[in-house]
Amino acid sequence: MDMREVDLPGIGRKFEGVTTRGDKVVVIVHDDGRREMHHYDDDDFDESISSVTFNDAEARQMAGILGGLAYKPKDLEKIELAFDDLVIEWFKIGQDSTVNNRTIGELDVRNQYDISIIAVLKHNKSKSLNPGPDTRLEAGDTIVLSGERQHIRHITKALFSVEGGG
Repeated sequence: MDMREVDLPGIGRKFEGVTTRGDKVVVIVHDDGRREMHHYDDDDFDESISSVTFNDAEARQMAGILGGLAYKPKDLEKIELAFDDLVIEWFKIGQDSTVNNRTIGELDVRNQYDISIIAVLKHNKSKSLNPGPDTRLEAGDTIVLSGERQHIRHITKALFSVEGGG
């Protein structure tokens, strides 16, 4: 979806796009942290047919849900979102993975591979967004990596066995 951005002086910024299905969606990010989302009539892109307003915490929670942090569809082996050369990928840690039972700090992925672990979905269903260096990774956990495509490929080859990846 191509997004068009427009500054709204004194208000914030507007993001507008049309989905591949033909739905026009507008999100307004207010300077005070509120977000408005508007859905437009299929036959009249000037007529908003529904809207919702989120506070900052609600918007972040919804973004996590839409982005797949809360639930990954079962039929997708791996999800990749591309922003030019930046990607986000999910990897499930296998029993034989080289990262099993190691901390994020021990792996030093930010310095060694120039990527970030932005979330850990623990095998017991708890979630850790922006996990710290003391977070221990265990078999069955799913980690969410963010970085440039070539760095994600490099860490995948270096740290994830066939058992541990995807």
